[in-house]
Parts: sequence; structure tokens; C-alpha cells
Amino acid sequence: MSVNFKPLADRVLVEPAPAEQKTASGIIIPDNAKEKPLKGKVVAIGEGKKDELMTLRVGDEVLFGQYSGTEIKIDGSSYLIMRESDIYGVF
Repeated sequence: MSVNFKPLADRVLVEPAPAEQKTASGIIIPDNAKEKPLKGKVVAIGEGKKDELMTLRVGDEVLFGQYSGTEIKIDGSSYLIMRESDIYGVF
């Protein structure tokens, strides 16, 4: 999916994975008990800082902290914008 948004410096735009609807045993999780997803897909990246190039690429599946980033809406879809250093790793 192409987003008409370009993060600045070392920021990354992430589309969070959908929250789990059921547990492994099949119990349906109500909306107020769902946890914030901790993984997502990179949809846009900045150019990086002066002496630090970005290591992430668009399309990478990433893992990030529960309180990382700021939620923003672009064209009706929810995204998280965060610094590359807030991302723990790539799948």
C-alpha cells in the first residue's frame, strides 16, 4: 500500500498488525480487553540522520515496544510514527 506521507530524519511510519480476535484456545477477546499490537509493517521511512543511514526498508515486518510511537490517521487508516531506535527487530 502506498501512503502519501514522508517521515523526516530517522522516523518510520508503521502500519500496526490487527489486534488478536481470539486466544489460541478459541476464546473471543472483547474490544476493551484487546492488547495493543506490538508488531507491524513499515510503510514509509525517512532519509536518516547526517551520519546514520536507515537500516529498515519499506515492507519490513518489525517488532516494537508497547508504548512506542504516536498514533496518527492518514486517509482514514491508523498508523504509528516512531524513531527507528524504538524498533526492536525485524522478522
